Amino acid sequence: MIEIRKGKLSDLENIVELQLRMAQETEGLQLDRNVVRKGVRGVFEEPARGTYWIAEEKGKVMGVLLTIPEWSDWRNATVLWIHSLYVIPEARGQGVFKKLYLNLEKQVEQSTELAGIRLYVDKQNKSAQKVYEKLGMNKHHYELYEWLK
Repeated sequence: MIEIRKGKLSDLENIVELQLRMAQETEGLQLDRNVVRKGVRGVFEEPARGTYWIAEEKGKVMGVLLTIPEWSDWRNATVLWIHSLYVIPEARGQGVFKKLYLNLEKQVEQSTELAGIRLYVDKQNKSAQKVYEKLGMNKHHYELYEWLK
């Protein structure tokens, strides 16, 4: 049975490994392990940056995501952005992301301080888009623009 829990510092190396896999798989990027390790550690050192959520089964990490809070003055509440989402290949199609997502949705539903959940997805990643839409998410309101150094 897949269980969802908050990430902890002892998950650092698992999270780093999954982030390296995700970058390679989705964008063909070879990230610097030490930079990623410092970035993941930075979340644990400054919890206001975000929260990792771990999906595991029998002690094995099946997936991870990072939520990052964004203040919405329009809603007078926080929107949780899903970042750094990765489900190991052998666990895909087994509801791992769905459990992670429903955990967040439940938190939002039960909190007056949370307004919703957002994420971005590569335009080419049609299979992920279908999963998000199946869970009730939509892309009706915004397009993402970015500038990255």
